[in-house]
Parts: sequence; structure tokens; C-alpha cells
Amino acid sequence: MTRKYFGTDGIRGTVGQPPITPDFVLRLGHAVGRVLRRTEERPTVLIGKDTRLSGYMLESALESGLNSAGADVVLLGPLPTPGVAYLTRAQRASLGVVISASHNPFPDNGIKFFNAQGSKLPDAWEEAVEQAMEEPPVWADSDTLGRARRLDDAAGRYIEFCKSTFDHDLTLRGLRIVVDAAHGAAYHIAPKVFHELGADVVAIGCAPDGTNINHEVGATHPDALVRAVRANHADFGIALDGDADRLQMVDAAGHLYNGDQLLYLMAADRLARGEAVPGVVGTLMTNMAVEQALAQRGVQFVRAKVGDRYVLEALHQRRWLLGGEGSGHLLALDRHTTGDGLVSALQVLQACVRSGKPLAELVQDVALFPQVLLNVRLAPQQDWRANTALAEATRAVQNELGQDGRVLVRASGTEPLLRVMVEARDGQQANRCAQRLADAARAG
Repeated sequence: MTRKYFGTDGIRGTVGQPPITPDFVLRLGHAVGRVLRRTEERPTVLIGKDTRLSGYMLESALESGLNSAGADVVLLGPLPTPGVAYLTRAQRASLGVVISASHNPFPDNGIKFFNAQGSKLPDAWEEAVEQAMEEPPVWADSDTLGRARRLDDAAGRYIEFCKSTFDHDLTLRGLRIVVDAAHGAAYHIAPKVFHELGADVVAIGCAPDGTNINHEVGATHPDALVRAVRANHADFGIALDGDADRLQMVDAAGHLYNGDQLLYLMAADRLARGEAVPGVVGTLMTNMAVEQALAQRGVQFVRAKVGDRYVLEALHQRRWLLGGEGSGHLLALDRHTTGDGLVSALQVLQACVRSGKPLAELVQDVALFPQVLLNVRLAPQQDWRANTALAEATRAVQNELGQDGRVLVRASGTEPLLRVMVEARDGQQANRCAQRLADAARAG
């Protein structure tokens, strides 16, 4: 079955346009409740959200839909995506739901799900929900309707969990850290995590007004963090995205480090401590330099499809622990069941504090290949795979790059965009080839 609504990270779109409308979300909630009740008489579902104004509307619709199918609901309020995953597992809930469009701009919103273990759900479960949405509703009787309540101090519980992943023998005392929460779900959590571990915290992007999430701040706009680190003479900068599952970091010199470099650092730190690292999972977008640096240390590297859910699947299949994406989704499965920007930042800081080495030195073995990524907007229902000009240009570019570069053309799983990526040792060549492919995509 081809999924109609679910993408690589749940269901996402522009608020007020299908499928991100109250009536659809009501039906979705009812269908989810129906699917849960096939195996559980009285399921309990946790619901968290980011700081978008539309979250209130979608939360109410989702709650009603779940209750109407006989599922109980626990409302968490604004909470990072990984916080919902953690509490779902800690509270022994049936399902966790996050209302968020992650790094997308304010007009968008979305819904994604976690199973009882706090992990992303498989395609088969999403297909079952979509099938249930096509069936007539079966409303629960008045005496079997679900109930709703709020969980007190959800944020405080998650803060303590994050701190527990940091070595108890270490401290962040003496460090000044700029924390940018993108005016998103971690605005009231991220500064406290680092402060309570001893750091002098400078907070930016921590004043949400319902409409400013991800606006010129956060992991997708790290220039604000770079400026703040330099202005405050900070030792580190930490940028999260709207739902705090992505991470970018900045050192005292104002240099920016992406997920590829931080993933390598996490693996190298474990090797330095004598821990076994049999392999690491990246994606089709992971920079070639990471693969080469890990190979030099005897660590196997495997590429999964783009999307942290596919990285997670590959890790489970191989029983490995470390994986991630250049965008900043990083997985350390002995610390958390899903990608967590705060937990990942603590792993990086822990490596720096323990070793006494600066961030730049810990990632010096990864000399990133220049990588150019261009987005081409797709028209509704446009089949980019049928574009012969793009296919011919792709073959020509691949032949030109040979073994010294890579080409990847793919549709975004969360936006109506075609993503064109070219990686090469020569940055000018990468840019020239990427523009050539983008032009071919637009011409088609």
C-alpha cells in the first residue's frame, strides 16, 4: 500500500490546507485510537507540541478524535519531540504523539508518532492508520469514551532525564554556553539543562510568541548563534530546531560544526575510551569525509535513506548504537531511543570536558568535502522522475565527478521540493554541477 498522508517524518503541511486541518486531525485521532484498540482495551496516548499557535487547535482535534475511539489522553504541553518519546516509555503509555513541523517555517505544522518504547513507528503501522481512516467511524459509547488529563511537570521530568545522560563525574562549571532553542519546544528546557550542570548560560531563541519559531534562529539559521558566541566570548554555542531533535554547534572561535562532524566525534570519543564501535549509520547525504575518517579507524559505515527513522531502522538491524544525519539528527541508542539535540550536545560537551581538547581538535580528521544542496520547488503532482533532461544531466555529472564526488537527487519527504546534492573535492565544481542539475529539473 502506498501511503497517502504519511511522509518520512509523520504528516506535515501548511495549516489550514489539507491535511493539516481540524477535521482531518479529528479523523486521524479517531483512526489511531481504533488501531490501538485492536490490541489494547484502554490505550493511553501522550500528546506534546511545539510553540506554534496552531498547536492548540490541532491538539484539541487530536484529543477529541482519540477520546471518541475510547483512548485516554495525557497532555504534556510544549515539549521537545525526544521528550515526548522519553515520557511515552517512562509512563508506560501506548503511544506518544508530537504536534510539530520541526524545522519548517511557522505556517506549517505536523503530527508524528512514537511507539510504547519511544521509537518511531514502522511503515506498516502508518498504513494501518491510513486504512482505518477510509473506514466509517465507530464512536465509543458514552461510558467507554476516553478521558483527558495533564501531566504535571513534564518539562522537569525530561530535564532530569537529559542530565542523567551526562557523566556524573563531570561538570560544565567554568564554561559559558550560548543556547539557541529556535523559539521552539525546548525554550524552557534547554537553558536549564546546561545551567543545572554548572554552565554559565546565555539564552537566545528562547522567547516564543506563537509565530516566531525557527525565524532567523536555531539549527536551520545558525548565523545567530555564531554572532552570539562571538559577542558573549562563549566557549560553545548550541543550536536546536523547533522541536529540539536537531543539533548544530559552534566553538569559541565561531566555527560551525554540523551533524556529520559531531557524529564522527561521538564515535571517536567512544573509541578513545576503549569502547567498541562496530559500525556507524549515516544517510545518502552524509559527507564522504566521515566515511573515509571512520574507515581509517576500522569502523564500518553504512548509508540509509534520508530520514532519522531509516537511520534508526538500520541501527536496529545491525544492533549498532551510533547514527545520524548532517542536518543534526544524531542517535546514540544507549542514551535515548530517538534523536535528541540536547542529549547529543551533552555527549559532545562530555567528550570535550573529559579530553580537555577543543572541538576543532576532536574533529580534525574529518575534512568535509564541499557539498552543495539546492532545492527546486515541485509543482503539484509533478513526476520529477520522468524528467529526461534531469536524467541526462545527472548521468553526465556523475561521469564528470568519477570517484571524487557524489550526486544525489531526491524528493523531500516533508516539503514539495526536489533536493539536488552534489559533493566534490573541488567546491567550484560542486556548485557548477549542482546548478546544472537544478536548471535541468526546472526545465522539466
